[in-house]
Amino acid sequence: MKNILLTLSLSILLFFSIFIFFDTTGFYEIVEITSLLVRQYFGRFYLYLGLFCVLFILGIALSPLGKRQLGNLTGKSKSDKKLKPEYSLWAWITMLYSAGMGAGILLRAVQEPVFMSQNPPLKTGISADVLALEYTFYQWGFTAWAFYGLFALLVGYYFFEKKKPILVSATLGDLPKNTSSKVITLFVDVLAILTTIFGLVGAIALGTTQINGGLNHLYGNGITSSFGFETTILLTVLICGLAFLSVWNGIDKGIKIISKANIAVTAFLLLFIVVQSDFLEVMILFAKAFFHYIIDFIPLSVAIGKYNAGEEFLTDWTYYYWAFWLAWSPFTGIFIARISQGRTIRQMILGVLILPSLGTFIWFAFFANSAFVFIDTLETYQNEFGNVFTSLFVFLSNYPLSSLTNFIVVLLLISFLVTSVDSAVFVLSMFTDDGKSEPKRSHRLIWSIFIVVFAIAVLLLGQAKPNIDVLTALQKLLIITSLPFALLMPIMSFIFLRNIYFDRKNKIE
Repeated sequence: MKNILLTLSLSILLFFSIFIFFDTTGFYEIVEITSLLVRQYFGRFYLYLGLFCVLFILGIALSPLGKRQLGNLTGKSKSDKKLKPEYSLWAWITMLYSAGMGAGILLRAVQEPVFMSQNPPLKTGISADVLALEYTFYQWGFTAWAFYGLFALLVGYYFFEKKKPILVSATLGDLPKNTSSKVITLFVDVLAILTTIFGLVGAIALGTTQINGGLNHLYGNGITSSFGFETTILLTVLICGLAFLSVWNGIDKGIKIISKANIAVTAFLLLFIVVQSDFLEVMILFAKAFFHYIIDFIPLSVAIGKYNAGEEFLTDWTYYYWAFWLAWSPFTGIFIARISQGRTIRQMILGVLILPSLGTFIWFAFFANSAFVFIDTLETYQNEFGNVFTSLFVFLSNYPLSSLTNFIVVLLLISFLVTSVDSAVFVLSMFTDDGKSEPKRSHRLIWSIFIVVFAIAVLLLGQAKPNIDVLTALQKLLIITSLPFALLMPIMSFIFLRNIYFDRKNKIE
């Protein structure tokens, strides 16, 4: 009870969980009504915010400020400008990618580009396949990582340069020491925790549902679901338990090792598709899609003219994605800042913005092209890849060793979810343990338990009505829970620039 931030956050989560457990339909109806209002009045704001984040962090990276090296936790002198990064480039990339994207690329690897090709969102004059890949790049590329990069920049600056605790409220700068300021900082930190939890349990719910779909595809009888809702709950408990073991051991002995394994297995799966693809054909498709993505980026980001996909499409896809990335940005950004010790701001921003985006683009290019080729061989496409939870398993069933590769996907889904959960638990523990870079293990245990409880509640929410699933519920829920942070981000960015200006002014004087 001495820890107000922890107590208040857990109390709110417990209230939501009990509400969902005892009145699932009532809670869903509230979410449905509220989400319509948010999308109606703030949908476009999400788009503009995404463009702002990309341009803002690029501007910082290319400015003289980008040369600054993020400080250290080891007590070395500030004059030591040759401080070696805490983690190697490979370890750094694997950890940030596993935390920031993870199982999502398995969920949408085939279903999304195929859907975009079969239902082109725009009429820009390019082929349906190129447009499909371009729009997939747009929804998984620079904007998503810019949300993460902005938080990493803000928190990294205040933590390393200003020696502030690792708390989102630190990005508000030096507030007066009075009751009002304490209320504001508490509100911001609670908001960060709740936003992180909603985004995280959303990923858990989607991931475990996909695993369930994979198990039914591999081992089901083809008529009824051999693995039902109870299996999804057991998978949730299993994943959170494994994540707890990982986070209990810390970054070096847990998170880093699993993250490296994730990326290695993902690379193997990609290579499996690459060697059975027409490499030149894929590279041509990739180059065309990437070219159009770059030149169309700003029109897509403001949805003007022929680049306006319409409110219905934007609501179901882009607004939802932006809300999801926003929900993940506090914990992913802070985790990135925590592992970026010794890198310059420019290295961190460009590394976060470019490297994982390119990796994701290559991944989608090979899977999408292979799916397009497969569809072309069919007399009629019967929406074989339409189910988001089983599309990848159906896709791999058309390749040799399908039982093995599908089983690897199941294991990879579990492993990716574990690294997302353990990273989030670590960051949540830093939040509630006074912003310490190495939080107490008791906090890691508490958050692991509460994440299980709330994840099960969200899974129940996806069962609220016969005509919805967990994806539908999350689309509505995240558009609401990410809004407060969306409104805060421009304010935090302005405060950051203001502090930079006064820092420079004081040095000159």
